[in-house]
Amino acid sequence: MSSKTTMKLPCSPPSPGDRPQTERIRIQTDDFSVQAEIEKLKAISPRIGGIVSFLGTARDFSSGRTVRQIAFEHYPGMAELRLAALRDQALQRFDIFDVTLIHRVGRLAPGENIVLVVVAAAHRQDAFAACRWCIDELKRTAPIWKKETTPEGDTWVEAHP
Repeated sequence: MSSKTTMKLPCSPPSPGDRPQTERIRIQTDDFSVQAEIEKLKAISPRIGGIVSFLGTARDFSSGRTVRQIAFEHYPGMAELRLAALRDQALQRFDIFDVTLIHRVGRLAPGENIVLVVVAAAHRQDAFAACRWCIDELKRTAPIWKKETTPEGDTWVEAHP
């Protein structure tokens, strides 16, 4: 009877145990409540003086075309790890209490929520700066892809920071 040893190669995808274990970082198919996420952050500390949020929603028109539906795909495990890394970097770079990053995947109709960034800080300037940095970096670096369905067909869309 031989024992089998498995080695995780640097390029292998993360296992489910490698995924961040925080409710502040989520990739999900279900919708989310903006107000509930804000309330969770408000509960952290009575010293919070500013909460800034960015809510991205699905548009019905893009690049001169009608959009019927948007589909988001992601690299499972890697997307969560990237969002967790962004959260960690934001906590180090900015004077903030915490940040929530949520991105939906699957098929979404125009008007539906896609992405939410909520930042809590003692002062509004820090909250605004961190929120903007988080959404820009998420769009630039997270392994999440968008496909728009239009009357002309499906088109993969490149992220614009």
